[in-house]
Amino acid sequence: MASRIGEFRRGPYTFDVLDEGPGDGEPVLLLHGFPQRATSWERVVPLLHDKGFRTLAPDQRGYSPGARPPRRREYVQSELVADALALLDAAGIDRVHLVGHDWGAAVAWTAAAHHPDRVATLTALSVPHPGAFARAMARGQILRSWYMAAFQIPRLPEAFLGRMMRTRPDFGRRMGLPEPFASGLRADILDHGALPGALAWYRAMVFPDPGAAPTPVRVPTTYLWGDRDIALGRAGARLCAGWVDAPYEYIELSGADHWLPESRAEDVAAAILTRIGGR
Repeated sequence: MASRIGEFRRGPYTFDVLDEGPGDGEPVLLLHGFPQRATSWERVVPLLHDKGFRTLAPDQRGYSPGARPPRRREYVQSELVADALALLDAAGIDRVHLVGHDWGAAVAWTAAAHHPDRVATLTALSVPHPGAFARAMARGQILRSWYMAAFQIPRLPEAFLGRMMRTRPDFGRRMGLPEPFASGLRADILDHGALPGALAWYRAMVFPDPGAAPTPVRVPTTYLWGDRDIALGRAGARLCAGWVDAPYEYIELSGADHWLPESRAEDVAAAILTRIGGR
């Protein structure tokens, strides 16, 4: 029986972790996106536990109160990947089934590409491989990603999003989040103090990061994309296959939007379990 961890450390920072399910089960590491926390997986994890898997879901850098570096460059992808590997080390896990959504998917793609010795399988949700995402820019993705440029402006995005979360009770629903996640957005992100760190993930994109250069993935991989995702287009989804040199499955979810862990938990869990079972 593995010992549980509720937190782990990397350097001066302490990260919160939800470590649940059978302690002796194969481990599944779940990486959340923006603006989400580890609780975004709460509809997925029981389905994995029922099949005997242990799940570990951290509040990532910028979201955990004890891991909020002040400088933008401390949020580059290689640092975020190193955080995930530090969690595995703290839990005594050599290899893990890795799952990521949104920004968590970007971290998961990079971790699988650069550290295949630590990743048994990869399941990525919504966000395509970074190389596919970059190539999709000229195919319409740039129009969907306008907010990434807007988030580079100092202080204004915090002020605008903070005001929306404080004064608009329906803001989460307008973003497309289902309940109860929509109503919990203010408490989870704004009141929790996570908004500046969450935006720092975008602001770190301007810094060169050789340790996270787009690289083909060579572990068994599944990619899920919802055909009503307003942030990520079909071009990037289709280009993913060219960045995986291993068994690969592309799953397009009809009628699904961006928020797959919250709104399509059964489909997400089924894809994870199928990938793990088929390796």
